Amino acid sequence: MAAIDGLASGMNTTAMINSLMAVEALPQTQLKTKLASNQSMINALQGLNTRLTMLQGTAGAAAKPGALNLFTATTSAPSLTATTTTSASAGSIDVTVTRLASTQVNVTAPMTVWPVDAGGAPAKLTIVDAAGKQTEIAPASTTLDDVVTAINAAAGGVAAVKVPAGDGSYRLQLTATTSGAAGAFQVYQGTAAEVTANTATDLMADPAAAVVKTAQDAEALLYAGTTAEQKIISATNTFQDLLPGVSVTATAISAAPVTVTVASDTPGITKKAEDLVKAVNDVLRFLSDNSAVTTTSTSSGASAAKGGIFTGNSSIRAVSDQLLTAVAAPINGKSPSEYGIVITRNGDFTFDKDKLTAALAADPAATTAALQEVATRVAAATKSATDPSQGSVTSLIKGRQSEVRDLGDQISDWDQRLSSRRATLQAVYTRMEVMLGSLQSQSSWLSGQLAGLTASSNQGA
Repeated sequence: MAAIDGLASGMNTTAMINSLMAVEALPQTQLKTKLASNQSMINALQGLNTRLTMLQGTAGAAAKPGALNLFTATTSAPSLTATTTTSASAGSIDVTVTRLASTQVNVTAPMTVWPVDAGGAPAKLTIVDAAGKQTEIAPASTTLDDVVTAINAAAGGVAAVKVPAGDGSYRLQLTATTSGAAGAFQVYQGTAAEVTANTATDLMADPAAAVVKTAQDAEALLYAGTTAEQKIISATNTFQDLLPGVSVTATAISAAPVTVTVASDTPGITKKAEDLVKAVNDVLRFLSDNSAVTTTSTSSGASAAKGGIFTGNSSIRAVSDQLLTAVAAPINGKSPSEYGIVITRNGDFTFDKDKLTAALAADPAATTAALQEVATRVAAATKSATDPSQGSVTSLIKGRQSEVRDLGDQISDWDQRLSSRRATLQAVYTRMEVMLGSLQSQSSWLSGQLAGLTASSNQGA
């Protein structure tokens, strides 16, 4: 029923209803205020959880076994490059590369079509690998494309491609799929049985065919020219684990021994420690900013204090305390400040690169172990806060989200209740206006009747 605004009474009934509804809606308004407060807390907690999760990733990576066993490897010649893993250790060794690895490449004599056998069918091919394994191949037709397709589908350790040779003819380029001596192969026109019987045709026996590259392993010498000389073989130009955790790759034969030097990667270790401190500070400053109490002046000039969204929250305070303890607690009786991690009066940390560098130079093993201990403790502290099922911060988020859902349901119930109440008030005021209008009409009619009687009396006199 639509409201009739003061047609009879002259009152602004809509304004009156709105005022009454504002009073009626006070409980819902309080619920909405509480909902907004809870949502703000959820947003802040989620922001904290994100930072803690990032910190956990940084700390967890640094806490892994060997994660800070970082080394750099340098060589005395550009023809040799070296890489390291966390299993390396400091030291040096001389290497002389005497031969580079190569992958076998054969090309056939030029041809326009593949030959046929005695029965007129496309001739078969047989590939024999370095171990003597025979792979017999039957092309679908005498077209060279079909021959290439058949070879590549046979998994015989050879890849084929058709290469123009001029005058409409082509060569088949056959390349081993395995580098080094293990990839050596022979290719025959004929069946496997014919190869075994030595009656198949070696395609490389044709004067117009060629072995472009022979299959060979790379070779290097350690302690060259001494009684301890040691030969190292590799199917590629990379010699894996030349030293524990150290691999070298050659691009040329060595004219003289090349020195490979492995040293602790101080800048790399320092960067990981610095990243950890930065991530810790990011969390601590977020907690501090959202727990700070601010003072403002009221309109009357009085001072009023207002706490941050985390102020007074014991669970959040516990997260901060656990994180501070994880970083600042002694390690084997030594303060983390000895490794460059220094706590400040503001409740966060500074990082001293020079101090860590000096500690690494004095005792690299103990220093990296101390840094890993800090990382391990930080990872444990963040996990206790962010664990999806039992984490303190995730539990707070779930609790608030449950309360928000409940408040949303209550607000929805109030929406229905207030809508019904407004409809009732509108109906009441509308009926009042109608009744007043009816009374006014009756009053006007009676006034008219009285006026008529008065006029009649005056005429009779």
